[in-house]
Amino acid sequence: MIDFENVRAGYGGGDVLQGVTLTVDRGSITCIVGPNGAGKSTLLRALSGLLRPREGRILVDGKPVHELSPAEVLAAGVAQVPQQGGLFGDLTVRDNMLLGGYLIRRDRRRLRSRLDELAEAFPVIAARANDKAADLSGGQRRIVEFARALVTSPSVVLLDEPTLGLDPLTCEVVFDSTRTMNQLGVTVLMVEQNVRFGLKLANHGVVMERGRVLISEPADQLLARPDMGALFFGAGTPAN
Repeated sequence: MIDFENVRAGYGGGDVLQGVTLTVDRGSITCIVGPNGAGKSTLLRALSGLLRPREGRILVDGKPVHELSPAEVLAAGVAQVPQQGGLFGDLTVRDNMLLGGYLIRRDRRRLRSRLDELAEAFPVIAARANDKAADLSGGQRRIVEFARALVTSPSVVLLDEPTLGLDPLTCEVVFDSTRTMNQLGVTVLMVEQNVRFGLKLANHGVVMERGRVLISEPADQLLARPDMGALFFGAGTPAN
């Protein structure tokens, strides 16, 4: 589905990604964890077109996307949910959703049908359609951001630390919304600092450190590793 092949990328002449090779399976929820500076968010930026790799290739369904612009990557079926503040607070929920359909705006029937489908999957879209985004709770805003990313029917959605700054109840909303997104047929590639949260949500886990992939294995196995407990939780005990 997604293949990173020896990807090197960075900023200002320095490489953050040091030859990343990784495969993300179709239909999976894959969570990337690791310490700050490991290159997790940089990897998402390279896939979304916000950062062009210096070396290597990135393939989606066998087609190279590493030289495409962000708009072209979106048209190729890869959408990204912003880390924070992705909605326009002065616009209604419906208007924010319509912005997510910019690429298909001329096909009004398709856009209307897609909005109806997403309102059924995420009921808050219909319930708060005429309310300004600024009036929503944190969890509701996150739901709208997730749903908006799905308007163009992408095959892949990227989530960059979706629980950053959220309280536990809102994190539960993010958990359920991500599962709903995946059940709609979307492959989810996410970066998450909350290791327990991310790996319990995911079915595959990846550990990055210093721009490289250290471990890639089923998420439940990764949670149970004693060395994961030592690395992320300060104790040589399983993380579950």
